[in-house]
Amino acid sequence: MRHGTVNGVADDRSAEELGEVDILFFQIGDSEYGTDASQVLRIDRALPDDLTVRELGVPHRGLRALVFDSPEGEGHLKVDAVNGVRPVALAVLRRMPAAVVAAPYAVGICLDEESKRPVLLIDLAETLKTQGRH
Repeated sequence: MRHGTVNGVADDRSAEELGEVDILFFQIGDSEYGTDASQVLRIDRALPDDLTVRELGVPHRGLRALVFDSPEGEGHLKVDAVNGVRPVALAVLRRMPAAVVAAPYAVGICLDEESKRPVLLIDLAETLKTQGRH
């Protein structure tokens, strides 16, 4: 349950009730991405065999990994940095238009007010499928 204030009034509603979702923002190379924070089981040290997705960029160092559930167990995506988790209003999230030819893991865009630029949202489990690890 999330506690905070809305228009100066105490608010004990959950993020869903407020029309928000928690997004975990992370960096691969020079690019920032986001994912539904509920997909991430933990953040761990990266191992040599952890997943890298060339289309998302080559990690500068890739010392961390986002650990997530997959049908075969845990998946690990190498990242350079975890920039934090923030509640984001559903109103600033956009699904990928059907006309856009994008990888299946690219599920949408966050019109991030904090960074003032759009951030690609990805589905972590789909990243494994695109690499033949399903």
